[in-house]
Amino acid sequence: MIREAVEAMREQGRLVHPAVAPEVEALVRDVIGQVADKWTMLILEALEEHGTLRFRQIGRTVGGISQKMLTKTLRQMECDGLITRKVHPVIPPHVDYTMTEIGRELTAAFCGVWVWAETYHAQVEAARRAFKAREGR
Repeated sequence: MIREAVEAMREQGRLVHPAVAPEVEALVRDVIGQVADKWTMLILEALEEHGTLRFRQIGRTVGGISQKMLTKTLRQMECDGLITRKVHPVIPPHVDYTMTEIGRELTAAFCGVWVWAETYHAQVEAARRAFKAREGR
């Protein structure tokens, strides 16, 4: 389905690259897998709204995330270059997290999902209610 959409965009002249390189396709799959993990997008949203935050501030802002999952997600985001981590040599340690330019670009790219959710929220909820009613739930 994605390949067909890319091909249609290419035919319409909206996509200028003649072919998708395997390494680009792999990166797209990795990013979608990571972003499909709700924590990444919620952390990016928190950093977008509040700027640089400490570990606990991120956890409070995002809400509902365990320390283990927050640590794992932040490490992966740092590995991918979406955020930077700055350790201040004080006791207790003080660590700041800031979104990078590519993190901002990813956030902007996924703004369409928020617009879609605002536009179609009522229809999705109605479809879910109808599905549950049909299934007897």
